[in-house]
Amino acid sequence: MTKPHDSFAFKEVDQEGLETLDAISEAHRFNRWMYETIRPWCKGEILEVGSGIGNISRFFLEEGKQLTLSDLRDNYLGYLKDEFAGQNALRAIINLDLVHPDFDAVYADQLGKYDTVFALNVVEHIENDRLALANIRKLLRQNGHCVILVPAYQTLYNRFDKELEHYRRYTKSTLGAAMSDAGYRIAHKQHFNAMGIPGWYISGKLQQNKTIPKGQMSLYNTLVPAFRLVDKVLFNQIGLSVIAVGVKD
Repeated sequence: MTKPHDSFAFKEVDQEGLETLDAISEAHRFNRWMYETIRPWCKGEILEVGSGIGNISRFFLEEGKQLTLSDLRDNYLGYLKDEFAGQNALRAIINLDLVHPDFDAVYADQLGKYDTVFALNVVEHIENDRLALANIRKLLRQNGHCVILVPAYQTLYNRFDKELEHYRRYTKSTLGAAMSDAGYRIAHKQHFNAMGIPGWYISGKLQQNKTIPKGQMSLYNTLVPAFRLVDKVLFNQIGLSVIAVGVKD
């Protein structure tokens, strides 16, 4: 798969990512749609990888799901603590680096702990995606679920992707292959958010925006009920994102 660069330097504060998460935070209908799409695969003790500012986390907590939040950046961890501390269903907030060179030792207390680990728009930020997926597998109990959502179609790679430090975009086949290589049995694959494709192309490619404008995201959020219907009509065969569920047998 073609990469547009060699590597990205780690940013202690990811301003473009923060601005994007902030814009999406106000799109409540869109966030609930994403949550309801992955929820059927999330069971038992759950870990969210890359919680950011908690756009999806809050739905799990509101429904009383036993959830551990995590992120790699201190500013996000601080936000999560300020926002969710005291929630009854919140188990912990931890710093988690999926490609830490001493992963097994540093996260010994997390290995084999979870029934579900989900990572939404995370794996594309990691150069060695297969290592990240293999380490997620170590966090799971037997028969645990790994739920991954990533951006779809390398042909859509544009300025948004570069500014957000995406190493790649995926198809159902390439995501499934990466998860199979990491030791999972693939239980489910689908696309998500077909009508996001023209918006991503126009805003990121034609308009050359660095981050998603709040006004555009607000308009998109208003139209979510119609866009959900489009995905159903298309049987989730195309979409701006691709989702795969792997099982640790």
